[in-house]
Amino acid sequence: MRLFEDSDLRPFVQLRRDIHAHPELAFEEHRTAALVAQQLRDFGYTVTEGIGGTGVLGQMHRGPGKRLGLRADMDALPIQEASQKDWTSRVPGRMHACGHDGHTATLLAAAQRLAASQEWQGSLNLVFQPAEEGGGGALRMMADGLFEKAPCDAIFAFHNMPGFPAGELLFREGPAMASSDYLTVHLHGVGGHGALPHHTQDPVVGAASLIMALQTVVARNVDPLKPAVVTVGAVHAGEANNVIPSEARLEISLRALDPEVRIDMRRLVDRLVHQQAESFGLRADCQWREGYAVLVNSAAETQFALSVARETFGDDRVVAQGPMLLGSEDFSFMLQRLPGCYLLIGNGNEAGAHGCMVHNPGYDFNDALIETGATFWVRLTERFLLKPQ
Repeated sequence: MRLFEDSDLRPFVQLRRDIHAHPELAFEEHRTAALVAQQLRDFGYTVTEGIGGTGVLGQMHRGPGKRLGLRADMDALPIQEASQKDWTSRVPGRMHACGHDGHTATLLAAAQRLAASQEWQGSLNLVFQPAEEGGGGALRMMADGLFEKAPCDAIFAFHNMPGFPAGELLFREGPAMASSDYLTVHLHGVGGHGALPHHTQDPVVGAASLIMALQTVVARNVDPLKPAVVTVGAVHAGEANNVIPSEARLEISLRALDPEVRIDMRRLVDRLVHQQAESFGLRADCQWREGYAVLVNSAAETQFALSVARETFGDDRVVAQGPMLLGSEDFSFMLQRLPGCYLLIGNGNEAGAHGCMVHNPGYDFNDALIETGATFWVRLTERFLLKPQ
């Protein structure tokens, strides 16, 4: 039996599309946060705004019992949307290309139903987080006292995932998403005339050699059974075809699904950069920026969420041990503080906006997932905060 009727979901589909049409980047989610806060108040939650900048916390307490956290992210991306829908982004160069508009609307739909449900007892904490897309909004909220304001025994979150059947729920116990680290390398040489290379130390040739050498970090230094990747995403050097520049800059990212591999990769890359530079008579400056941690789902909470999904949707719509992903997610920091589980819900695997991968100008969140996700949040909450018999 369906938990939601179409008429129940229609306002949240419209809300999702409204948020989609008005995307806001990290720590700029003022309009979105205000919409969320008003909805939560209307449903009867105690609301705290401005946590970590633009974060919103909705709380409902019903006597003694366990304490549950559910989290949704709110920020958009600096991407120009390539679609013609009624709810296409109205802000040039910005769009909800990752589905955070849908995550927010889904948690609000669940919040309304849970406010009316009499099937649970304890404390429910609904966390609407800013700046997941590289801004570290989870860390900002925690530094601002999120879990002191809202203590939780466990916390859960989901992300939509194109490429999987719409409404399929995928779980993974243990490491599930990768750490991320970022490196800017400046190679300093001696510039000169392109016809007189022997009077220069050429950073372009050094950069080319370094790019190829970096491919061996994973291939020849990391256990093949432990996924990791090094990517050179940008190279900048020179402006003219007859001038050897004095400097080259590389932008590099590292990802790993094992904390020890993460540490080893940073050491290996740093050493390789300096040794390669020295072999070409260049000087290397490395500027490291630490990204997100490895996301690790705790065993008991993952198995609990998996059992709720099977009871609610049946085995055919549930994958017990889905694939590891080398994308990164700052919910990992919340899972370092608390036990919990981060799951995926398929956005669709057919051609079109729903099957289009996230961070793509053609992507769109599948509104059918609002029912799936909200139903799961309601059932999980009622099981986790079960009233004593």
